[in-house]
Amino acid sequence: MSEDLDRARETLESSLSRPSTGRVYDFYLGGQHNYAIDREFGQRMVDMMPEARIFARENRAFVRRAVRYARRVCGITQFVDIGSGLPTQGNVHEIADESGQDARVVYVDNDPVARAHAQILLADTADPERHFAVDADFLDGFTLWKRVIETGRLDPDRPICLLVSALLHFVVPDQHPEQMLDFYRDQLPSGSLLVLSHCTDEDTTPALQEVAARYVATTSNAHLRGRSEVRKFFGDFELIDPGLVWTPQWHPELAASDEQAFEGDPAATLAIAGVARKS
Repeated sequence: MSEDLDRARETLESSLSRPSTGRVYDFYLGGQHNYAIDREFGQRMVDMMPEARIFARENRAFVRRAVRYARRVCGITQFVDIGSGLPTQGNVHEIADESGQDARVVYVDNDPVARAHAQILLADTADPERHFAVDADFLDGFTLWKRVIETGRLDPDRPICLLVSALLHFVVPDQHPEQMLDFYRDQLPSGSLLVLSHCTDEDTTPALQEVAARYVATTSNAHLRGRSEVRKFFGDFELIDPGLVWTPQWHPELAASDEQAFEGDPAATLAIAGVARKS
């Protein structure tokens, strides 16, 4: 374990010459796991496109509420977060543990910088018997799921909450993300949940459509999708009410008492989200 942490620290030290996507996202969220180079880049993005911070914060708030729904309403204690980035503000394992110290969480990311941060942060704040970071890419399919199960801490026959949050708009059509989602849904046992959010420019004002266009222009391999395209990612899973909605509209009552409710046009968050159950 100490050797793994030493390697993780070396990775971080060598990563400070350029901004990290995960650390910039942490900056948007008001987190502490970022450096000057990340803050400078993130601030330029916010100055150009204030909605970037709104999107990040409301997407993370949606994830917190979805995890609470999985724990409190569905009694699920197993979570897999694909494309997790840094375990940052309102970590899945922290929210899951609000309802008891028996939740098991596997964070999955293919970014070596994000993975290094995850190893160090989890070593400091998590239970190594229940919380893990795995190196894999969403497009790995079988290999990714094999690594998740090989952690030895998840029961593949019991319901799992699979989170694919703010990831798929970075997967272009030529990479066939729908096939990957088909595979991952097939791996989940009955009673499992799929938590998903995705940037869109559908049903927005011309001004917000311009914001979305700038977002795509400044982000490599970004592809916005409409509601019908995003809905297909859920396959035959049953969408839980209220369905596929703007992120702040999904069960706002599940926010913690210290979480500030979003005020303003929900479309300004630029992302739609939903949770679906495998029957």
